[in-house]
Amino acid sequence: MIKRAVRRTALFVAALAFVAIAWEAWKAIGPEKGGEVFGWRIIPKTNDRVMPHTWEMLGEFFEPEVRDTPLVWQAVLGYTWFTFRLAVVGLIAGTMIGVGLAVLMARFRIVERGLLPYVIASQTVPLIALAPQIATIAGNWGLPKWTWVSLLGAFLAFFPITVATLRGLTSAPAAAVELMDSYAASWWTTLVKLRFPSAIPSIVPGMKLAATASVIGVIVAEISTGLSGGIGKAALTYSQKATSEPAQVYTAVIGAAILGLVLFGLIALLEMSAMRHRPREVAS
Repeated sequence: MIKRAVRRTALFVAALAFVAIAWEAWKAIGPEKGGEVFGWRIIPKTNDRVMPHTWEMLGEFFEPEVRDTPLVWQAVLGYTWFTFRLAVVGLIAGTMIGVGLAVLMARFRIVERGLLPYVIASQTVPLIALAPQIATIAGNWGLPKWTWVSLLGAFLAFFPITVATLRGLTSAPAAAVELMDSYAASWWTTLVKLRFPSAIPSIVPGMKLAATASVIGVIVAEISTGLSGGIGKAALTYSQKATSEPAQVYTAVIGAAILGLVLFGLIALLEMSAMRHRPREVAS
């Protein structure tokens, strides 16, 4: 287990180094004004305003956010902590909704046939267009602004959990299900004793996707609703200084990326705990 963690950490550090080297290499050889391919302007610009050097981005963390204010890394840490809490609430809510819908669809096939298409279609709704509508409804109910921001995080998080849980609940071994039936076990007993334990290997990957999705949902909701204090609003504020301080924009981007990785890592730790006593499958 420790060797695996060390290997994954080393690979992660190597991947970061590769990204940094690739960034600097493209900045060195790429066109400053970008370029076109078959008439499409898809080759990115490499000027300092668009692509600052990696050391400039890292150095920006140790500069004051504004004159006579705390350093940027302190400000970004506060913004990410604020967004982290909202994303966790969204992930928990999305998990409850997703698992509940999956259990309902696994229990009643007619519900699965009728509800699953709408669950899939819900993910085609642009979140940036949905955010003001949710904000208006929640505002009419007198709910604080952070609740609907977390709700939008849950909106993106529930889908992968629903699909993964439904797949896991319906993938229990047929022989084991027949054995439970032979004992006259109720559907609820079979669900708790057999289907849920069998579904854990499917649920955990769904939660990993949901963790990053909840972060994206919360950040987009912060920008759309104007909620201050989070990394989304900070990214919007920093982008207004892109001309004078382009490296500062990337500090918010890095903070958001680290936030997603942290939440993903927490789910990975949960997976290690949940899978600790499960027998490993041996490939034939």
